[in-house]
Amino acid sequence: MHIQRRPEDFRIEELIEFPGERGAYAYYRVEKCGVPTSAVKELLAKQLKVTPSALAFVAQKPTVSVSIQYASVRKRSAETFTGEHFSARRVQWGPRALRAKDLHANRYTLMLRNLHPNQAQALPAIADDVARVGLPNYFDTRRFGSLSAEGFIGKAILTRDVEKLIRIYLSEPLRGDSREMRQFKRLVKSHWGQWGYLLHQAPRPSNLRSVIIHLKDHPHDYQKAANLIHDNLLSGYLAAYQAWIWNHILGRYLEQCGPVEHTIEIARERFPLITLPEGAREDLRAMTIEIPRLTARYEGPLETIAAAVLEAEGLTLRDFKTRILRRVYLTKGERATWFAPSELHLADPVTDTAYPGRQAVEMTFTLAPNHYATLIPKAMAARLHTRLRGRRA
Repeated sequence: MHIQRRPEDFRIEELIEFPGERGAYAYYRVEKCGVPTSAVKELLAKQLKVTPSALAFVAQKPTVSVSIQYASVRKRSAETFTGEHFSARRVQWGPRALRAKDLHANRYTLMLRNLHPNQAQALPAIADDVARVGLPNYFDTRRFGSLSAEGFIGKAILTRDVEKLIRIYLSEPLRGDSREMRQFKRLVKSHWGQWGYLLHQAPRPSNLRSVIIHLKDHPHDYQKAANLIHDNLLSGYLAAYQAWIWNHILGRYLEQCGPVEHTIEIARERFPLITLPEGAREDLRAMTIEIPRLTARYEGPLETIAAAVLEAEGLTLRDFKTRILRRVYLTKGERATWFAPSELHLADPVTDTAYPGRQAVEMTFTLAPNHYATLIPKAMAARLHTRLRGRRA
């Protein structure tokens, strides 16, 4: 089964609760196709004649998708804007900038492709079961764009290995890197230490340049170089590693709750899916697990499980400090262990124009924020005894 064969195969629409109908802030409905939200933000800000920081998007959306998003800016300007791969239309005014809390849900429309007719016929019953029972609330692959063959930059931060941090950042391809960045990192790996040469080859604009400039003058001062990486990037690297640990804690907990009938792949590792009786399922729906950090507390079976997961990583909770970095903090809070889509609907199968002789099925559903839509087709594919394929699935 395939998803995201084309950008239009993966549609997302933000469902927003606007904070008011009058005020100095313009609220724009922005539709983009096949480009990251950050790129649209730069282009729209240029047309609005404001800095990108003055334009507030509610959330980031995947590059390989058609997304309907909302943005706000404190300015009176044109009602509509168009650019390459996006369009924007002012829908109303409001009293403040839009915030993440204004997003109450996302509506998804996914095209499930490359299905054998028997698989397409089996999907409705599987979809009904997923909507009724739900599934584990793992962080999915998109969260782990900072994973490299040498591991997570976030782990290097926590273990205070600043040289490894810099080596991964400059020379190891990350899952989320562009083709241009991957090419440059191969060059860095083969010319490590030749900072003057690498500075002339570095992409523009790029935070890598600040790090390379410092290493050119101070070749072994990796700690200062690490602190030249943008704070938001470093915080994102830490959050990704925290999410990875959280996934493994949940996975091990689920293995103790019931038989593992299927697994799903997340960033090239397998995580369990389980079937539980209704009573135990309700307990799991109400359960939360803390994001690992210095002050996190795990009780009962979770205490032993969390300790074992951390031991396998060579860490304890005492290591969750950003000792080598300034102005960078770890994610706090709890995360629900279980979730279910609402308003899930499957259209009738049609001939798949991308895969001759196969069928395609359109699926729509709604999710609250902070859930990964790609987990749903992954769980369905597992029930079909096949693998979900797609860009970064």
